[in-house]
Amino acid sequence: MEFLLELLGELLIQIVVECLVELGIHSIGEPLRKPPNPWIAAIGYALFGAIVGGLSLLVFPHNLMPEAWRIANIVLTPLAAGLAMMAMGRWRARRGDTRLRIDRFGYGYLFALALALVRYQFGS
Repeated sequence: MEFLLELLGELLIQIVVECLVELGIHSIGEPLRKPPNPWIAAIGYALFGAIVGGLSLLVFPHNLMPEAWRIANIVLTPLAAGLAMMAMGRWRARRGDTRLRIDRFGYGYLFALALALVRYQFGS
């Protein structure tokens, strides 16, 4: 039971942070309608995820999971966060809102994976 709560905690941290980032991107994204190269965008989301992962260590310096489950977290949490961002993108599309790249599974997954890897590598 404790493992499930810790996994849920890590998932919530990543999803909440990613949603806040997505909100910030939407707020500045309107003037930038011309989409960049998808490979450059992927690198940008990975770098942005790594930066946010580093910043999250300032607020949450300790990993919520025991060492044995941290690798599973690297695999499962980005998948769940990518699915959540994909669902948010579909919700935005149904409302007629603009979808940004992070509203797609691959970019959401990449952002969350970079965040999780930084937290894994540098978290105590």
